[in-house]
Amino acid sequence: MAGETTERPREGSGEPGAVRRATVYDVARAAEVSIATVSFAFRRPDSVKPSTRERVLAAARALGYAPSGAARGLAAGRTGVFGLHSFDLILDHAQALAGEFDDPVPELDLDALAADGPISFDALGEAAWPDPRAYPLYVDEVQRGFELESRRLGREVLLSRGSSSATAVADTAGRVDGLAVFPTRDAPETLRTISRTMPVVLLSAAPSEDDHHRVLVDNMGGMQTLIAHLIDDHGIRDLGFVGSIEPSDAAERFRGMGLAMAERGLTPPEAPIDSSTLAERDSLARVAELAAQRRLPRALVCTNDQLALVTMEVLRGAGLDVPTDVAVTGFDGVLAGRLSTPTLTTVRQPMESMGRIAARILADEYAAPSKGPRRYRLGTRLEIRASCGCA
Repeated sequence: MAGETTERPREGSGEPGAVRRATVYDVARAAEVSIATVSFAFRRPDSVKPSTRERVLAAARALGYAPSGAARGLAAGRTGVFGLHSFDLILDHAQALAGEFDDPVPELDLDALAADGPISFDALGEAAWPDPRAYPLYVDEVQRGFELESRRLGREVLLSRGSSSATAVADTAGRVDGLAVFPTRDAPETLRTISRTMPVVLLSAAPSEDDHHRVLVDNMGGMQTLIAHLIDDHGIRDLGFVGSIEPSDAAERFRGMGLAMAERGLTPPEAPIDSSTLAERDSLARVAELAAQRRLPRALVCTNDQLALVTMEVLRGAGLDVPTDVAVTGFDGVLAGRLSTPTLTTVRQPMESMGRIAARILADEYAAPSKGPRRYRLGTRLEIRASCGCA
């Protein structure tokens, strides 16, 4: 079968180190059987005489050949794989934290590292403890749930990231039976086209008039609970929002903050005091400026945990104490917030469950498509820790 190959040395190629993939035709020729018999020997072994099957397997072992499950699936119109496509956050965050945007990941020189014994840790150029803020931790936890549920369903997972352009998303869709996608604004037409042939689940994307399935969280409700804690339990009445409100989930959190303040007779902010994202070179420049002038609100409500962790570092750099001088809160509930100093008060999303539900939707819809889009909005939980002033 076309595509069912593995690599073995290329004979007569004249190219050092060149390889040619052994094919089903090579195995059939070596075992003196038809290519159909080779296929049946791997796919339907009970239909092939034991002596013939053993001859086929011996030839395959000698040639270093193994059948490609993906190729078999493609031939049958299925792959047995679910895809998860995420935007490229890792490099953006790492670049912002390192202050370098040209070449944040140094190239490894394997020749220079070659040695008889173990290569020293220092020679590898690896940080002793990677900065947890440099990774898309929200994406990581959702991905874990997606992989766990896919494994339970007997499905493989194809992870892809990078540009959220039409080309990048379509390339992943061409190799899977269903696709889950983190928020993207750049490929709506492509996603609409893809959803005609396979199920598509959008994660944390605002409801819209389309046929995509969605897994969302109660951003507004979670933020209202957080603001109620700051005002009712701590008596804080001067609050500022930190972070861009362009993403739909961040916009919902900003609105939730405004509603909770208005319900308590406070004037909601018209805009964030700092609309930074971690992908910007001058992230939190306005927060740093106000901190230096000692003009910050009593509490900074950050759009996510990663921004909150960096905000606390900016405040420390300006000589301010969290939470004595300024309380800081986040949203997501990533592990790094439990390990920070002080520990981070936040709103926990059920991120692993989001990934599991997305995979389950793909499996259900692939087996029996529903008449309309399925939408699930999951609840959140307030995690009270030290950064708001609680012991």
